[in-house]
Amino acid sequence: MVRLRGVLPLLLLAALGVAAIAREAPPVPVACTTNPATPKSQFRAMWISTVVNIDWPSAPGLSVAQQQAEYRSWLDLAVQRRMNAMVVQVRPAADAFWPSPLEPWSQWLTGQQGTAPGYDPLAFLVSEAHARNLDFHAWFNPYRVGMTENLTDLVAAHPARQHPGWTFAYGGKRYYNPGIPAVRDFVEDAMMDAVSRYDIDGVHWDDYFYPYPDGSAIPDQATFAQYGSGFTDIGDWRRSNVDKLVQEMGQRIKAAKPWVAFGISPFGIWRNGSTNPLGSATDGLQSYDSIYADTRKWVKQHWIDYITPQIYWHRGFVIADYDVLVPWWASVVAGTGVQLYVGQATYRTGASGQPAQWQTTTELTDHLFVNRGYPQVSGDIHFSAKDVRADRLGSVTRLAGDHYSRTALVPVNAGLGGAAPVAPSITSATRAGGTVTVGWSAAGGATAYAIYRLNGSGAAGSCAFADATALLGTTRSRTFTDTSAVSSQTYSYYVTALDRQHHESPVSAARVVAGGGPFSVIVDNATAGRFTASAAWGTSSFSDQGYGADYRFATPVSSSDVAWFAVDVPSVGAYKVEVWYPANAGYNAATPFIVATTTGNRSVTVNQTANGGKWVSLGTFTLAAGDRNTVGVSRWTTGTGYVVADAVRISS
Repeated sequence: MVRLRGVLPLLLLAALGVAAIAREAPPVPVACTTNPATPKSQFRAMWISTVVNIDWPSAPGLSVAQQQAEYRSWLDLAVQRRMNAMVVQVRPAADAFWPSPLEPWSQWLTGQQGTAPGYDPLAFLVSEAHARNLDFHAWFNPYRVGMTENLTDLVAAHPARQHPGWTFAYGGKRYYNPGIPAVRDFVEDAMMDAVSRYDIDGVHWDDYFYPYPDGSAIPDQATFAQYGSGFTDIGDWRRSNVDKLVQEMGQRIKAAKPWVAFGISPFGIWRNGSTNPLGSATDGLQSYDSIYADTRKWVKQHWIDYITPQIYWHRGFVIADYDVLVPWWASVVAGTGVQLYVGQATYRTGASGQPAQWQTTTELTDHLFVNRGYPQVSGDIHFSAKDVRADRLGSVTRLAGDHYSRTALVPVNAGLGGAAPVAPSITSATRAGGTVTVGWSAAGGATAYAIYRLNGSGAAGSCAFADATALLGTTRSRTFTDTSAVSSQTYSYYVTALDRQHHESPVSAARVVAGGGPFSVIVDNATAGRFTASAAWGTSSFSDQGYGADYRFATPVSSSDVAWFAVDVPSVGAYKVEVWYPANAGYNAATPFIVATTTGNRSVTVNQTANGGKWVSLGTFTLAAGDRNTVGVSRWTTGTGYVVADAVRISS
């Protein structure tokens, strides 16, 4: 395509429907002030647990089509919540979710250990994640052999059946003995088979090393006598066994594929400060002493690329306070090059039997507000996928609105190598009503691309790309369709290239797409980043008159508690404002709707017992240009019955 530079005025190009090209944006300066709510890079993931079918597959023995459809639905959920990685358990108990030459097929696939599922799940898991530009971290459990003590519960060809002396029973389960060198070699080989054969982005371990104590002695005294030369303390020897596994596995991964990250998600406490002055101000179980995991050492020695401590306690919990552990772990990783992601107890929110702190919408989102105060925290992983989907109390929706309102890039880890690709060139930008499709040429060294959008046709400011405010999304293809474009708005689009280690190229030259036609936008209560409400506002899909999948409701109070719809108004002017809500005889007959105009907030009373399931006009108002809270629903009314916030439409 021939590039038009200064040949025709921009207005003439717009009239012809041709996209103009602006000058290349400047690089991002160091001095830019960024919005902590929209970070440029942040690791966002959820654990998909396969052991005993916790998350996926939902039951053993599903058909191939059912298994694949379920997994795709988890990926769709991740994309919806603007996550950028998946952590999937592929070796839950000395078994495999791929055709391993060393270990049997997992029973959690077919219901029968050793029975092939009819396809290669790991190949499918990786390719489907990458198709959505989600990083894939393969989650392995190094030592767990069986969920019962009985070796005969394992398939006859299982390595543990062939080498029963490699294992011991403890706490109702069967484990490989970490003190036997042959065991260490074998489990490393089993995991490295997947690393070498599949295009994974990370190797991930959880917190199971030596088994958690149940009050009885670990039956490895004979092993210590045989292999413990040079150690007088069995605890030191056990820690050394785990240290060797961690160090050797890290070395083997880097030798095979230096771009693959190695991460571990340990128990959240290394040691208490009362035991070791280097420890945290906590009083709980210590991974160093109880499961022989010297997690702090692994970070300080840089044997791993990232650590995800399971800080599964609420703020203010005396034994293990989230507000204490986050800064402690931040201080541990500082200066090491090891990235810190926090393991979040999403499963606790709203769950039966959990403390009162977890029976609120705000506990989970407050954790990420704490994280913002520590630049060493590079993201979070949520346990587990089914709890992200359940969204009890609306806690995940609240967290996503507060912290995941924009797409984020996966943080760069310098230890994984790589280099920024060259900048791509936009080759096309085509508007079709409320969508714009952008295309670009391939950039050398690129695995993925990031797409940015700025309002107007002027040159990008020096800080326009410092955070994710303008970031629309990422993709591994060379086209992107912007479905949030407003037909009347002129936009400038930019594209950058990313290598597989997430280094970002300079931005492309801009492609300007001129606006035309009347302005009209609909904001639903479920529109990401466009609706905010306090925890007092519930979510319901009871009425079939609602706009979209659900709507929000709350009881009246004599105080200000407004649920707001945010709108990006293209220019100052007169706009028609309409609202949609389900009606019910028990709803509020005097619901105050608030419109933020150029001369202040205007209140319009609406009878929500009538006219449900259609657009109801509030009137025409003069609105200011810009992105802000524009229409609100207030709880402050003398009427009785629920007030409802569902959707708004603003048009010129």
